[in-house]
Amino acid sequence: MNSEPDWVAQAQRFQQDLAGHWTQALQSFQLAAPGAGVNLPQLSFSPDKLGALQQAYVKEATELWNQALQGKPVTQDRRFAGDAWSQNPVSAFSAAVYLLNARTLLGLAEAADTDAKTKARLRFAVEQWMAASAPSNFLALNAEAQKKAVETKGESIAKGVQNLLADIQQGHVSMTDESAFEVGRNVATTEGAVVFENELFQLIEYKPLTKQVHEKPFLVVPPCINKFYILDLQPDNSLLRYLVEQGHRTFVVSWRNPDASLEDKTWDDYIGDAAIKAIETVQEITGQKKINALGFCVGGTILGTALAVLAARGEKPVASATFLTTLLDFTDTGVLDIFIDENMVKFREMQMGKGGMLKGQDLASTFSFLRPNDLVWNYVVGNYLKGETPPPFDLLYWNSDSTNLPGPFYAWYLRNTYLENNLVKPGKVKVCGEKVDLSNVDIPVYIYGSREDHIVPIGGAYASVKHLPGKKRFVMGASGHIAGVINPPSKNKRSYWTNDKLAKDIDEWTKGAKEHPGSWWTDWSAWLKPHAGKMIPAPKSVGKGTKFKAIEPAPGRYVKVKA
Repeated sequence: MNSEPDWVAQAQRFQQDLAGHWTQALQSFQLAAPGAGVNLPQLSFSPDKLGALQQAYVKEATELWNQALQGKPVTQDRRFAGDAWSQNPVSAFSAAVYLLNARTLLGLAEAADTDAKTKARLRFAVEQWMAASAPSNFLALNAEAQKKAVETKGESIAKGVQNLLADIQQGHVSMTDESAFEVGRNVATTEGAVVFENELFQLIEYKPLTKQVHEKPFLVVPPCINKFYILDLQPDNSLLRYLVEQGHRTFVVSWRNPDASLEDKTWDDYIGDAAIKAIETVQEITGQKKINALGFCVGGTILGTALAVLAARGEKPVASATFLTTLLDFTDTGVLDIFIDENMVKFREMQMGKGGMLKGQDLASTFSFLRPNDLVWNYVVGNYLKGETPPPFDLLYWNSDSTNLPGPFYAWYLRNTYLENNLVKPGKVKVCGEKVDLSNVDIPVYIYGSREDHIVPIGGAYASVKHLPGKKRFVMGASGHIAGVINPPSKNKRSYWTNDKLAKDIDEWTKGAKEHPGSWWTDWSAWLKPHAGKMIPAPKSVGKGTKFKAIEPAPGRYVKVKA
């Protein structure tokens, strides 16, 4: 059995036609927004790069064929690492060929002579295509799913169909056993009460856990594209509970999940009637002129904008601010940049700039497909092909609990941050009638970024130091957007880096940074303490008088509304 010449000839023909087929495919693939009516970029490929790709492809294809003849194609990819794959020659060979083609297509995208943004879009398109077409996603080729079907006498297939129908009904792929969790029962359980609400948010105050509290209260502004309880999943990993345990009188904004009644709300509304209103309400409840505040992700962008508006009015009610994985400067937005251009933003402005709603599931799907193998196809295979129920996991339950966004808010945000980066251009935009100038936000700030963050790249998080004039501390944590932030000291996991000398960019800062084992929370707590004021007796109850009496127990009803 020796048909190697036929295989090599097929490989050569495949490689020779690949560039032409790829270019034709791109001409039918709209890289810009639908309906934008723009010309796609013209692609060309360097003959030298194509020649090198062809040689590499033929060489690897020959090696693969020889391995197949010996009955042992080799792959290290965890999607195909199970014994069932290695024991099934057809499945093993299909996986190896797939990985070879995937590498070649990615190499072809890299070989394209085009601008950086188009190349990033090509790379993203290839990654999505290859993730979706993996042999593991199809029962006819997935050796593990086939083996399980035989062992269970078809029950796994029947269960997979049930899972598929259930997910179709709920509108998203299940990442965890959602029946295992209930907000207020076993997630978001830190004790407190809603002490204020309007149409945009509820303000929750938490019950003190210490006999004395710091004089200056603490306000947390979470992202409005997610629910606040990522900061209060379980008692042992709750950042909100940690604040309370450290003696801070703690408040958090719980955003309302918008419905049709809020479809005309704007960025100005979220700044004036939410962030600034929350600051003023905390001041009034506690009787303190100065508070400390934290913004997480988009919540940090909202907080930073609100502080700039207040500064333009001559008001500085916040003594210190903490920004967690926050973009104020949108020069470096990472992979999300591939979605943003003038035509895409114009399309969204026409679609919902004057009213409408961005559905939470649309936004959740976008973020999931940034990591398609981990957050999409992994669950397609497990849920539907193998008939498995994913195990309970509080973080993934939260991740599936999506929120809507008002169209005008979203359209303004896209244009003025991701597209035009206007927040760092002094006086470029007006919010709540005031010109935004971050150089007026002259207060101490603690800025945290996660090293492997794919939503707020570490360089983007670091860029805030250029625009905030007060005394600054920047800290880098290990892991990603969520896992890096939710890293309590009690777990003694991961590490963080500090460097008291700020540099021109994150690369230079990192060169001089010192690594510390464990959680960055302890570093932040030590930084925050001198900004929090003296210790005073803890209040005996939450709220204040009849105006700010407890409306309902935490976590309140707003956070329980489904998109």
